[in-house]
Amino acid sequence: MPIEPAPSPWHLDLGQAEPGEDLIGVGADLAPGTLLAAYRSGIFPMGLGPRGGGVMGWWSPDPRGILRPQDLRVTRSLRRSVARFDYRVDTAFDEVVAGCAAPGREGRWITPTIARAYGELHRLGWAHSVETWLDDELVGGLYGVAVGGLFAGESMFHRVADASKAALVHLVSLVSPTDALIDVQWRTDHLATLGVTEVSRTAYLRLLGDALRHPLPTAFDVRGA
Repeated sequence: MPIEPAPSPWHLDLGQAEPGEDLIGVGADLAPGTLLAAYRSGIFPMGLGPRGGGVMGWWSPDPRGILRPQDLRVTRSLRRSVARFDYRVDTAFDEVVAGCAAPGREGRWITPTIARAYGELHRLGWAHSVETWLDDELVGGLYGVAVGGLFAGESMFHRVADASKAALVHLVSLVSPTDALIDVQWRTDHLATLGVTEVSRTAYLRLLGDALRHPLPTAFDVRGA
């Protein structure tokens, strides 16, 4: 089982959040206990400055982008791509985060501070990478936080066409057939082609409560043992 960190000194909740507003707070810290308290409350961090720097913002999008495993859409061409790759879990976590934070990426927001914080969560057994490999080379992947039946996706990257999409398809296979909730933060047109939909914050919190009562998928229940 993952190792439970010391509790956060910060009070994280959505009691003052206004409907339709995504940014719900600033400040606090990125200690493991704070991050876990945030995810359990439907909140995640992202810096407010350029490229994710500056003051830390705490977000709870309304509406929220989610992927239910049963809603995943795999086109014929993507199915062919999925078959080309090999998949691993948690063998190159830091490398996946580095790929997601690559300087040339448009809209990048992962700072060294963020990378260190999630690296610590990984070492405690809460943050995980799903990796896409081709000929023993890391060519794509994603990382996120797994708590019960929630997988809160943080970022994904690819160096070969379809490698990040293939990682998402593999993630779905890891959390199925459990009643999992995959949180993608915001729905984009790209993610919508894979089956991502939007729900209100109220609906998300209801789904989150249900997901947190489910056991951790076996694929992620190994690091803290």
